[in-house]
Amino acid sequence: MATSCSFSACKLTELQYPQKAANSLQSSFSNRFFPAKSAPLSSGLMKCMPTLTGNRGCSVRCSVLETRNPVSISAGKNFQLEDVIEAQQFNRDILSATFEVAREMENIEKNSLGSQVLKGYLMATLFYEPSTRTRLSFESAMKRLGGEVLTTENAREFSSAAKGETLEDTIRTVEGYSDIIVMRHFESGAAKRAAATAGIPIINAGDGPGQHPTQALLDVYTIEREIGQLDGIKVALVGDLANGRTVRSLAYLLAKYKDVKIYFVSPDVVKMKDDIKDYLTSMGVEWEESSDLLEVASKCDVVYQTRIQRERFAERPNLYEAARGKYIVDRGVLNAMQKHAVVMHPLPRLDEITVDVDADPRAAYFRQAKNGLYIRMALLKLLLIGW
Repeated sequence: MATSCSFSACKLTELQYPQKAANSLQSSFSNRFFPAKSAPLSSGLMKCMPTLTGNRGCSVRCSVLETRNPVSISAGKNFQLEDVIEAQQFNRDILSATFEVAREMENIEKNSLGSQVLKGYLMATLFYEPSTRTRLSFESAMKRLGGEVLTTENAREFSSAAKGETLEDTIRTVEGYSDIIVMRHFESGAAKRAAATAGIPIINAGDGPGQHPTQALLDVYTIEREIGQLDGIKVALVGDLANGRTVRSLAYLLAKYKDVKIYFVSPDVVKMKDDIKDYLTSMGVEWEESSDLLEVASKCDVVYQTRIQRERFAERPNLYEAARGKYIVDRGVLNAMQKHAVVMHPLPRLDEITVDVDADPRAAYFRQAKNGLYIRMALLKLLLIGW
């Protein structure tokens, strides 16, 4: 099916992001061009050629092939995802292929000349909550691939949000300045709202107690690199499991693999929520709650420690004090662990991992943080220019 369409001005997002452009065209012109119940158009199957038309701007001639089947990794150039919002978007095939690209990014990072594959692209980082590793690793990733960065820090206080501007209006404005937006927000579900508004890719860099999918991706990548496998592993998730978006996203990804067992070790006030437990059960993943960190550590391939998040206890400081310091990874825990096992942590840490653990080769958390650079380089490349 071929159509011809004219616009009063060129829309670069429709040339750079064919999936979102195709869906937008389908919605806008459904009565003229598309069947009433046609499926969304698959990415990579729209070709647009702009031609100048004097003062009227430009016309865009679009050739569109309609299909109801997603493009497989091997069949096309475009990434399967328009945005990265939650861990559930990824299946094993996409995970494996993304990790292959991340390994390519390791080689690029080791080359002092870097890469220019994203030259001409602009990334906006829109952070409504504090961040060190996530924001800087995304900015480093973009620059190492030749792109440029527009950045905000503490947008909750120092952007127009402080004046009452809605998230949707902010996104509509920022997408006019950039090619991709990386956003951290204090509200769960904010990334979905942003993706529904934007015509360019959105990456969720953490939405309150909701999810942190890029952290989960780098976590799984790290486990594979450190342990050598993902099927059949045992993982202890320790600390603030109720408010920890990293452990929630990680649990979703671990459920993609076979014969995985997850142990939940946490104070009573921050136990893992039922939605994650129910999801794991529905996926056939074995899980168990325990109060004995030493016993669990002796069984596991990965001890994934997290901090008790003070910022989630703003109106309940007594509960924070009750939860803090109950489970600490120290030399005693290391002595209980198997020789091949590793300690991971999304960072920042407070006192939940003692500093004398750092010298042990099983302390993987700083290697884990470095892996975040490679994963985010891979995602930026895939979302902006494809495989």
